[in-house]
Amino acid sequence: MTDLSEIREHMNIIGADGVHVGTVDAVEGDRIKMTKADSGSHGGHHHYLSAGLVAAVEGDTVRLSATGASAVLLEEEKGGGALADDRD
Repeated sequence: MTDLSEIREHMNIIGADGVHVGTVDAVEGDRIKMTKADSGSHGGHHHYLSAGLVAAVEGDTVRLSATGASAVLLEEEKGGGALADDRD
């Protein structure tokens, strides 16, 4: 597992395919909190990614083990629930 202390604010988050997923706002526990600007279709609040998705930290980039499209589906709300749980 990647050392989360290597992850810093404003780092670029990319999928395994190089697609931009988001920007780090902070690390909270075992999750990466992304900036509000990366909240997609229902913005105005932060989304989170599990640290278990982190494959590597390279320079100013957090590279995920999932593709960009898959990582977006794995984003979580603040309470830990999947984004899909909040959709109608």
